[in-house]
Amino acid sequence: MPELSHKVTIKTPSQIKLMEEGGKRLARIKAELKKSIKVDVSADKIEQLATKLIEKEGGKPSFKMVQGYNWSTCVNINEGLVHGIPKSSIIFSRGDVVSVDVGLYFKGFHTDTSLTLYLGKDEKIIGFLAVGKEALGAAINKARVGGRVYDLSKVMQDTIERAKLTPIKALVGHGIGKQLHEEPQIPCFVHGERKNSPRLIDGMTIAIEVMYTRGNEAVELADDRWTIATSDGKISALFEETVLVTKKGPRVLTVLN
Repeated sequence: MPELSHKVTIKTPSQIKLMEEGGKRLARIKAELKKSIKVDVSADKIEQLATKLIEKEGGKPSFKMVQGYNWSTCVNINEGLVHGIPKSSIIFSRGDVVSVDVGLYFKGFHTDTSLTLYLGKDEKIIGFLAVGKEALGAAINKARVGGRVYDLSKVMQDTIERAKLTPIKALVGHGIGKQLHEEPQIPCFVHGERKNSPRLIDGMTIAIEVMYTRGNEAVELADDRWTIATSDGKISALFEETVLVTKKGPRVLTVLN
């Protein structure tokens, strides 16, 4: 992993308003997608719905603006972690862990969010997903002026490892705004010393992303050249929200109030 950059882009009040509006629209999209993730539904159906909803909300798919990627969503199951192509051949089955990542480009600014659902009743897997939600919530709470990226990373890693799970270290969260991926990087694990970590500043917008697995941290690229999955085949999950850092505390832009 490269050294963390201290470069940040501070948003103006007018830019923040645009991102807040985009975040509300993306939150509505995510809520509809969540309701549609069911047994016997295909990843392609989720993709089609997302594309339709993004158009209805007056935005554009952020992910289609990534060079070489031609879909509105990334959909993964079980050992799949990120960047999964939403193929029609992927049909959700009972017992699957399904993750959906989606981004919205609205009036010049991106917002990004993801969720993971379990289509089953195994209490251990339900608990596995609860850890990711807890880690993300704890990190969001640390996204305060005067803190550092290190603080977010540490609470995510601590929460994950306390449950005897493993944070993924090959991928990171990120700053977000005019570009889908901006500085600084937001790892879900501790990297370097706190004093060398980027400061959290009023007006920053960041995509905090928790990525973790039941097995070891090794990941590999699938034959489709996009899907990244755990090397040992163990289940993985991700949870992500776009967050605004303010003097009054963190404000999550991609949730419905």
